[in-house]
Amino acid sequence: MPSEKQSAIRELPFKPPFDWDRLLRFFGGRSTAGVEAVENSVYLRAIEWHGDTGTLAVSRHPQDNALIALLEGKVSRHADELVAPLSRMFGLDADPQPIRRHLAADPWLAPLLKAAPGLRVPGAWSAFELIVRTIVGQQVSVKAATTIVGRLVERAGERIEHHAHAATSWRFPTPDALAAADLTAIGMQGKRVAALQGFAHAVAIGDVPVDAPEVDLADRRKTLLALPGIGPWTVEYVAMRAWRDADAWPASDLVLMQAITGRDPALLKLAHQRARAEAWRPWRAYVAMHLWNEIADRTGNNRGG
Repeated sequence: MPSEKQSAIRELPFKPPFDWDRLLRFFGGRSTAGVEAVENSVYLRAIEWHGDTGTLAVSRHPQDNALIALLEGKVSRHADELVAPLSRMFGLDADPQPIRRHLAADPWLAPLLKAAPGLRVPGAWSAFELIVRTIVGQQVSVKAATTIVGRLVERAGERIEHHAHAATSWRFPTPDALAAADLTAIGMQGKRVAALQGFAHAVAIGDVPVDAPEVDLADRRKTLLALPGIGPWTVEYVAMRAWRDADAWPASDLVLMQAITGRDPALLKLAHQRARAEAWRPWRAYVAMHLWNEIADRTGNNRGG
């Protein structure tokens, strides 16, 4: 007789309000082809945890204030352990009320909070994966970065044999594989390719502990910033999403800068914008999300982040 399919379901509670649709829009607009997908209001990807593999499907509970995580395959044996990282990935640890109270006092932000009161800062399944995407995304559009990351997966990733879901049938490249891959004509400038593979090599040999929560956040920032081709924008974006720093602020993000000068043309210089953003501490990452989201709502385009 065939063996019974391994699976597990866990509820991931959150404090309302919670904007699942906008969170999925953000993930979906940046999803890596073959690795992850958003389909029918469900987030999907193949995952690996402690050597066990399987598929993750996350949806919103139809009645309760919770998400539902369905784990299939051997990885399901780690369901309890995965509750915490999945909660971080989907921003479920946040309490919207104090964030709203603080930010709504700013006349720039009050209408944005009213329009999207449950907006969260999207996390990441893997800090390494997010940093790769962020390096690729330096000075290019969200769409272009997504296309190039998809090519990286085909060059250096691993196809999962007999995987039932085509949209999640690839594993993201390991640091070793990405560092050694031939990235000729991948669609990136030579300096950025060198920065990307230098980062992957540093992770592979243990010099950059990107997924190590025991390492101080300031030290993680310093270590990443010290690598060639990685600047403050990259580090702050990674801190915001992968390292869950609610006060991270990617100040030089072009879309954020335009959003600020659109509200006050006198704030043209980056130093003046940084000073304006001081009032938003300790929730500046949420301000970045609201400014990006306002443009996505208005234009229908994924810009910024």
